[in-house]
Amino acid sequence: MNKIIETKLVNKMMKDRLVRTSITKDSFLYFFHFYYAHYVKYETADFQKEVIHYLEHSPTENLYVVAFRGSGKSTMITTAYPIWAILGKQQKKFCVIFCQTRAQAKQHMMNIRTELEGNDVLKKDLGPFQEESDEWGSFSIVFKKHGARITVASTEQSIRGIRHNQHRPDLIICDDVEDVQSTKTREGRNGTYNWLYSEVIPSGDRKTRLIIVGNLLHEDSLLMRIKEEIAQGRTKGVFKEYPLLDEKDVCLWPGKYPTAKDVEDEKLKVASEASWQREYLLRIIPSDDQVIYPEWIQYYDELPGTRHKGYRGTYVGIDLAISEKDSADFTALVFAHVYSRREKMRIYILPNPIAKKLNFPAQVELMKNVKSTMLSDHRDTIFVESVSYQEALPQMLDMHGIKAEAIKPKGDKRTRLSLTSTSIKSGIIKFPRQGCENLIEQLVGFGVEKHDDLADAFSLLINATTEKHASEGTIIMFWLGDSDDSILYHPDYVDVE
Repeated sequence: MNKIIETKLVNKMMKDRLVRTSITKDSFLYFFHFYYAHYVKYETADFQKEVIHYLEHSPTENLYVVAFRGSGKSTMITTAYPIWAILGKQQKKFCVIFCQTRAQAKQHMMNIRTELEGNDVLKKDLGPFQEESDEWGSFSIVFKKHGARITVASTEQSIRGIRHNQHRPDLIICDDVEDVQSTKTREGRNGTYNWLYSEVIPSGDRKTRLIIVGNLLHEDSLLMRIKEEIAQGRTKGVFKEYPLLDEKDVCLWPGKYPTAKDVEDEKLKVASEASWQREYLLRIIPSDDQVIYPEWIQYYDELPGTRHKGYRGTYVGIDLAISEKDSADFTALVFAHVYSRREKMRIYILPNPIAKKLNFPAQVELMKNVKSTMLSDHRDTIFVESVSYQEALPQMLDMHGIKAEAIKPKGDKRTRLSLTSTSIKSGIIKFPRQGCENLIEQLVGFGVEKHDDLADAFSLLINATTEKHASEGTIIMFWLGDSDDSILYHPDYVDVE
């Protein structure tokens, strides 16, 4: 019995219902190791005891658990804990468990039902029960003797107004409600976050307990947002992370992996290094086709300013869109101060880039406003991609005293952004600590984020700036339309180390 409950006591508990229920009512640790002993194949790890402690010590404290694959987190939290929460001292009446899809919800309900049907002692103490399918398309098990219900649903379903008799959900568990695919785009991440705060949490009441179990899939995933909110004091609860190996490469579950070879053997079973890092070491790993990595981004705390002796000018990269429809791209402007030349050049991205849906006249007005408020040097230049209607734009801007030149870029968006990677990684390009979150998000998530207008404006800005080797004066560079036929090319281009 994994050294948690002595054999003599186990035998007594098996024979006497009153003894076992009185012992397990106050202790989820004993409950799990008695009723779910068949799951305990290795010596219980300290981190597992800690999770059990957090589960049992408070009926209302929110808990967020991230643990490596195979750690037993779902068995403890999603399969066993709801049963104890009903049978034990917390006396929960309505537990709702969320999975990502209906198929997963159905499978999870089958797992709970199978456990109840096959575990004679648990069935005797908790039963009788009956399974139901309700109007939300979710699956439920009702325990009439305890006046309680466990419902399993998916994130695809609405649960507004859901009740069991007079009870609103008093225990809500979200188990892996995100995956790599759903966290790829900001739209997907926002969808899960909004679902939690607009659908799930409001379905409970003041004393409802929320528990979320999952993995760290993205810097901006649901669990990472909650982690940040807890750190800032905007959300209450306990956030715990349990990688298989800690910072000193010490294994958190020596009972299952007693030697380094056992850990290495487990690693050999994993499909890829990225999966190992993400699912076992809890490190956020981008997709294989990522262009810019988050750890490359370097920040500045103080902008040198325009009076700095190395200041070369203010540069603006602009990506134009000509439609105001909801599905259309944004007109995007990214600003930078440029200092020094060639290998000593440094580019400081300014905070608060612009991304708006604008028609053509509004774009011209925006350019006039930028010119009057930020740019005054007579050497200011606008580079316009010479395709389609954009060929007429330089003439239009020239009428307003804004010099523009038409250029014909080459290469696709990915290649253009790739050319900036060396400068980003080396620290030639620096970003403000605040004010460029959307831009950085598009750079890091390029190829999967819904919008890439700021990223396009950025790559135009950096590539054109590099080609000009920080020429004197202020340069405004435009990237217009959706043409992917590529990057700016200059015969004298030299990459900056």
